[in-house]
Amino acid sequence: MANIYDSAYDLEKAIRDSEEFQELQKAYDAVMNDESAKKMFEDFRDTQIQLQEKQMQGQEITEEEVEKAKGVVELVQQHEQISKLMEQEQRLNVLINDVSKIITKPLEELYGQPEQQQ
Repeated sequence: MANIYDSAYDLEKAIRDSEEFQELQKAYDAVMNDESAKKMFEDFRDTQIQLQEKQMQGQEITEEEVEKAKGVVELVQQHEQISKLMEQEQRLNVLINDVSKIITKPLEELYGQPEQQQ
């Protein structure tokens, strides 16, 4: 029987070799090599992280912070390179979610769907 960790490392390699990851890497490199896009993207990421940290700590997110975040999102969505990066990230997330469903299938079968357990 194959070592499960070996299989996990094979899966990691398959993800790195996938078209989805390769396209994400290209899009990321394009953003990082454009100084204005890089700054805009980093501002976007910082805003995301700040809001997530506040949420995790149970702190209230102000209306002002929500409006600022919306403005940052609108700005990055209008930037062609960043928009492409976000699209490629979404494609990779779909792939990873699909793989996650596959590898958690034994647990799902063992415990059943939550709605089936009532």
